[in-house]
Amino acid sequence: MSLTITLLVLLSAALHPLWNLIVKKDNDPSAAFISMSVGIALVGLIHGLIIGANFWLSADQWVLISGSAAGQLLYNLALAATLKRGDLSAYYPIIRASPVFIVCFSFLVLGQTYDLMILAGIFLVLLAAILLLYRRGVNLLSDGKTLSFAVLAMCGTGIYSLTDSQLMMSIEAPVLFFWVQLICWPFLALTYRLTGKPGPKYLGLLRIIQKPFLHLQLLTCVYGSYALILVAYSLGGNVASVTTVRQASIPLSVILGGYFLNEGAIARRLIASAILSVGIIIVVLYG
Repeated sequence: MSLTITLLVLLSAALHPLWNLIVKKDNDPSAAFISMSVGIALVGLIHGLIIGANFWLSADQWVLISGSAAGQLLYNLALAATLKRGDLSAYYPIIRASPVFIVCFSFLVLGQTYDLMILAGIFLVLLAAILLLYRRGVNLLSDGKTLSFAVLAMCGTGIYSLTDSQLMMSIEAPVLFFWVQLICWPFLALTYRLTGKPGPKYLGLLRIIQKPFLHLQLLTCVYGSYALILVAYSLGGNVASVTTVRQASIPLSVILGGYFLNEGAIARRLIASAILSVGIIIVVLYG
């Protein structure tokens, strides 16, 4: 990757765990995702109108938009459940391990084969996941449900990363934000109501008005972080390489989880995060 693309991705990596921290500290993470979705759609619309972007999509682009929205929905719903149930520093590294999903998808769906180095990289990722979830005197997989949510969130990230890298060859970033989040917004609200909760009023719009500073922070981090990734894709960044460099956010999430949320075993989790990052890099470099 060029220096420009690398710097864009590293800046995105610095912003990404900040919004996870903000959602984690929210008293209702699921509602926060609903208001965040409509907020991103509105910001994307305003941004697109300012720069004169074309919001009209072709049939092929709609297929990719639908795939991206499906990945985003899977990611948002699974991430909200993970943040509600588990520690940010423990599960964030697993959620961000999307390069492993990308390689596995290529192997299972596209028929691509891998050598022993790839298998070694995947083993390191799995080893790091076990270290992250380990609790002294507790079964490693005692909270399998939260682990499953984290893995689903990782798969969602891989899905929208693959589709978005293709979309950025033909559309502009705010157009992608607008259509994807416009699709996700009502689905997130519907899922929230299916859990038995009344749901945020006016599909989350009132929540933005009631908590303007929180949502300003949230939208700045989310929109800014992923806009930088989309720019990197538009400049020719390879999806696997971009998602690998973005793993720089993993150690930062561990530090944030320990400092702001008082989550324990931070030293061990930092070591595990480093092992996971090495495993991901091996998977991508040899994949």
